[in-house]
Amino acid sequence: MFNKNIKLVIAALIIGAGVWQIIEGYTGNGIMLILLSLVFVFLYFKNEMILLAFLRLRKQDFDGAKKWLDKIKNPEVALTTKQQGYYNYLLGIMLSQTNITQAEKYLKKAVKLGLSMNQDLAVAKLNLAGIAMTKRRKREAQTLLTEAKKLDKHGMLKDQIAMMKQQMKKI
Repeated sequence: MFNKNIKLVIAALIIGAGVWQIIEGYTGNGIMLILLSLVFVFLYFKNEMILLAFLRLRKQDFDGAKKWLDKIKNPEVALTTKQQGYYNYLLGIMLSQTNITQAEKYLKKAVKLGLSMNQDLAVAKLNLAGIAMTKRRKREAQTLLTEAKKLDKHGMLKDQIAMMKQQMKKI
């Protein structure tokens, strides 16, 4: 909703008002304002539109997720590097259902920009491996599958990786 720098300015102003309230003797108000400023600091690191798109995507509502992502105008300026990674990650996941060439472009960009969680990186690489396998690039798919397996520390993608390896043997 707000530019990332505006969020920091708003947080600084609210912290200033909170300190002023504490100095004036209204300690409760000051503490509440400082806690309120933490919301803007949080939203600096986690973009609210991306969070809402994640919620829509969890419900398999691709149109709703796309709507929230479309509200981000000029993501290179409005988002931090990790947020740009997640923006491209979400677009790649959504497009992998329809247009695998575009999905590959977005997922590669997301991996290049970086994702905070290893599980998200593993999912991105698993999707890239599936796309590479579809395009008959077996060596690249094998490399991506190995990387995804290393990143999947909790074993959540174990079944998908095994299934992909079985399909790769058929090629």
